Amino acid sequence: MTKSGFVIANLFRKRTRTILTLLSVITAFLLFGLLQSVNTIFSAGADFVGATRLIVQARVSFTSPLPISMLPKLEAVPGVARVGYSQWFGGVWQENTPLIMFSIDPLRHHDIYPEYVMPEGEWQAFADTRTGMIAGKMVAEQYGWKLGQKIPISSNIFPQKNGSKAWSFDLVGIFDGKDENWKKRTNIVYMQHDYFDEANQFGMKGRTNFFILKLTDSARAEATAKTVDAMFENSPDETKTQTEKDFNISFVKQIGDIGLIVRWILFAVFFTLLLVVGNTMAQSVRERIPELAVLKTLGFSDRSVLGFVLAEAFALCLAGGLVGLSLASLAGAMVEKGTGGQFQLHLDGSVWLLGVLAIVLMSVAVGLLPGLRARRLRIVDALAGH
Repeated sequence: MTKSGFVIANLFRKRTRTILTLLSVITAFLLFGLLQSVNTIFSAGADFVGATRLIVQARVSFTSPLPISMLPKLEAVPGVARVGYSQWFGGVWQENTPLIMFSIDPLRHHDIYPEYVMPEGEWQAFADTRTGMIAGKMVAEQYGWKLGQKIPISSNIFPQKNGSKAWSFDLVGIFDGKDENWKKRTNIVYMQHDYFDEANQFGMKGRTNFFILKLTDSARAEATAKTVDAMFENSPDETKTQTEKDFNISFVKQIGDIGLIVRWILFAVFFTLLLVVGNTMAQSVRERIPELAVLKTLGFSDRSVLGFVLAEAFALCLAGGLVGLSLASLAGAMVEKGTGGQFQLHLDGSVWLLGVLAIVLMSVAVGLLPGLRARRLRIVDALAGH
């Protein structure tokens, strides 16, 4: 029998116990893969957007609207090439499917986001159509929307002046992203801000959630942000200005510190797993003390016996870890497909690397103490039953 065969045979001497332990390891790494992927999504902040744009919001909260009359002052700030604005709409498709939907000024948005690709005629149609709407390719494909279609969308936040939550829009354009990163951000829907401004019930006329500043030089992002905030300091409309990447991160953190939540959950999962797998390895070594003594009698060194125990722990953690991470990849792909790509839960190389590192560390943690006990085992005492 080979050494690897010997290790596997020892693992499955108590088949039921090993299988149950293996299922525990698989479940732990399945959770690890999914949760770490979620953490990566929320903490990445879309690095590829860079610092070419600044987001201006109310200092207190992004839910507090700012007057659009601030626009000329923002356009006059040195280093600002173009200014747009955006208002969260809170659209709902059909019964209860939420949409990422904003009201915007079409032509300003087109200038600020050249990364979104759409025929010029469709941009112009959006600007000219009062009830116009454009949708990202991901959303349009997910719901089967076609150009020229009337799209009924409701809003639980902004009813119309007649009290109705039902709105109707003309789909005049479908945009895509310029590259793979931006294609994944085509899960957004945009409507005409002028239409929203005049039709919503809450009298938000002339106000918006965010201003978006496109810069002439990304190196001046920090200085420009300070200039903007200083302009409106001690005014009724104090601002908080940050790069688009930082804004994305702070927006997510309105939910909570996702990274901290994930770390505490994973700590609880792996602490429990250490107890379970550690107990399995300790029992396995205790039950085989006479056999380990025979191995030493046959000439195997203390180091070899330690190696056998560590190899068993590594094999158990490796098998469970790889299966768990593979299941997490499969589950992530299913979630991404089920949401039409709106929630891209996939395991990238960094998650797999962390997973492999966790497998190695766990193998050492659960196998070292039982292995050292086997290494220190005296042949006479073991065969005597002590």
